[in-house]
Amino acid sequence: MLISNGYGVLTRLLKCLAAMVLLTGTARAEAVTILALGDSLTAGYGLPQGDGFVPQLETWLNENSVDATVVNGGVSGDTTAGGAARLGWVLNSDVDAVLVALGANDMLRGIDPQETYSNLDSILSELSARALPTLLIGIPGPANFGQDYKTAFDQGFEKLATVHDVALYPSFLTGLTDAAGSANGALRYLQPDGLHPNAEGVSLIVQAIGPAVLEILP
Repeated sequence: MLISNGYGVLTRLLKCLAAMVLLTGTARAEAVTILALGDSLTAGYGLPQGDGFVPQLETWLNENSVDATVVNGGVSGDTTAGGAARLGWVLNSDVDAVLVALGANDMLRGIDPQETYSNLDSILSELSARALPTLLIGIPGPANFGQDYKTAFDQGFEKLATVHDVALYPSFLTGLTDAAGSANGALRYLQPDGLHPNAEGVSLIVQAIGPAVLEILP
């Protein structure tokens, strides 16, 4: 009888230890590192360190039960060519998923949409080779270069998402534009330069894009 009781205690102890190991493993599996590769919109241009896209997204993810570290891979003024050139040294073995948010400066400079497409194609090919879950984040093409330019620019993102079988978030600014409702309304969410979102604008952007980021996480 004593032996039986002792065995029962030992069995329960082993089960508890196994459960603890399982829970610990689960917690570790949920921790993810996300690289946000982009330009000034990603870098948090003109904002205090804690108000930019990357820190606000990281906070949003943590508040939504994801143990996430978001790495700021944004460089102000960067084009898709610049992003492609530096991809190799911003990627490391810790990265579990990537957000690709490039193209705004290509658009502002009137760079040939085919060149933008080729650079993003190169980036997505490298990420695919590394089997990294990816969210491609677009930016609306401009109207001032003509309808053909805008159509080619916009369709490039759609085609890339299909070719590389990655998720597409059509516009980085969706949360801001949806909240504004009009061009004049959007001004309250922009910095004085009229191009970059203020802290409130970034918050709206993050709230809108957050669920799309959750969808790609491993």
